[in-house]
Amino acid sequence: MEKPKKIKLIIGVSYVLLIGLFLFYLFSKFSFQELTSYDFIKVNIEYFSELKETNILLLSLGFLIFTIFWVFPFLGFGSPIALLGGFILGKWIGVIVVVFGLSIGATFLYIFGNYFLKDLIKEKFLNKFQNLEIKFKKSEFNYLLFYRFCGGIPWQLSCLLPALFNVKISNFFFATLIGIVPQIFLVSSIGSGLEKIINENLQIPKISDIIFSPDIYIPLIIFAVLVIITFLLRKKFYRE
Repeated sequence: MEKPKKIKLIIGVSYVLLIGLFLFYLFSKFSFQELTSYDFIKVNIEYFSELKETNILLLSLGFLIFTIFWVFPFLGFGSPIALLGGFILGKWIGVIVVVFGLSIGATFLYIFGNYFLKDLIKEKFLNKFQNLEIKFKKSEFNYLLFYRFCGGIPWQLSCLLPALFNVKISNFFFATLIGIVPQIFLVSSIGSGLEKIINENLQIPKISDIIFSPDIYIPLIIFAVLVIITFLLRKKFYRE
């Protein structure tokens, strides 16, 4: 079996195994009904709120490490962890922790892909994204920053594609750190808004109460505008 295929198989098996172990541990402690109940959510919000007041540094550090592992090796997406970060840590601290965690995890994933999966990445994606090579050669950091801001590519793949162009690790990290801030801020704001709504309601709030809360609909509207802007920008970026 070829080396890239072996690595791909090992990653896949490891990923499934780790997720399986996590789910086994979770459901051995709690039933599905408990995990999805409103009381369970409120109790845990109160727990994290107390922890936030007594030891925000420990909670932030723990969530930072979790976010790094969420990206590499778990290959998780950015939006769920940003939502959870805002929910647990609050809007501002959540943004800082999640942005740094995603950037560090993405850099680890990029380094791994650059060293072990470069041939596989070239084989699968070089023809499709070859037009970006000229852009990256012109101004590597600026185009990486634009690339991160525009998105439009699954998070895991977006961390691996720059291996096609041998970008510097420092440029990759700082472009990711800056480029993902707008999206992470908006998603984290929604998570923080959800936490506030749940804290203020003893019973499950109505969907309309959630949607029409300023803490939810304002970032949602801004997020929708941002999606439209990035959609228009990436059409130009990826085609020209």
